[in-house]
Amino acid sequence: MHIPDGFIAPKMYIPAYAAAAGFWAYGIKRVKEKLDEEAIPYLAVLTALAFVLMMVAIPLPGGTTVHAAGIALLAILFGVWTSFISISMVLLLQSVMFGEGGITSLPINALAMGLIGSAVAYYVFRALQGIPKKIALFAAGWFSINVAAFIAALALGAQPAIAHSTDGSPLFFPFGFHITLPAVMVPHMLIGIGEGVLTVLVYQFVAKQKQKGEA
Repeated sequence: MHIPDGFIAPKMYIPAYAAAAGFWAYGIKRVKEKLDEEAIPYLAVLTALAFVLMMVAIPLPGGTTVHAAGIALLAILFGVWTSFISISMVLLLQSVMFGEGGITSLPINALAMGLIGSAVAYYVFRALQGIPKKIALFAAGWFSINVAAFIAALALGAQPAIAHSTDGSPLFFPFGFHITLPAVMVPHMLIGIGEGVLTVLVYQFVAKQKQKGEA
């Protein structure tokens, strides 16, 4: 769901940068205060996993992509703010090193996947504590990537309305909501199944490794 450069109008990405900058500053502060040193190796591995998952992207009509992300794992295991900062770093590196995503679109991608996706995963998982953990983990993974994709689809679909020439021609992304919502959401509803399964399997693996380390 990486939105590339050139798709988002300054009317949207400049305010998005202002908002993201505030969240980044607060997130870094929270990470410094809350992150346990013993958790750093696990955080590094899962951040690397998120990097790899996002690089295995399937192109979608219009120029964006569909891919797994590993957002729910980071959010559930380390909290929303640590996940947000980790995903933001992944997105920055991918945009600079590989041209995946973009610099102008970075705040939109970071807010959609890193902040909103992480918050959805974290609170869905917490809200479902009364049911089997596997189901709660699966739901957290599925909802995290689909809500993030929905935000990205809204950002793209709004472009023709907010940035167009005097004759009404779009200046940036040319397709409205009637195209972006189905084109983005249908593939993500399917990839969300894989995201949910991945969340369950990797969470269980990490839990077992922690138990071995404590034994």
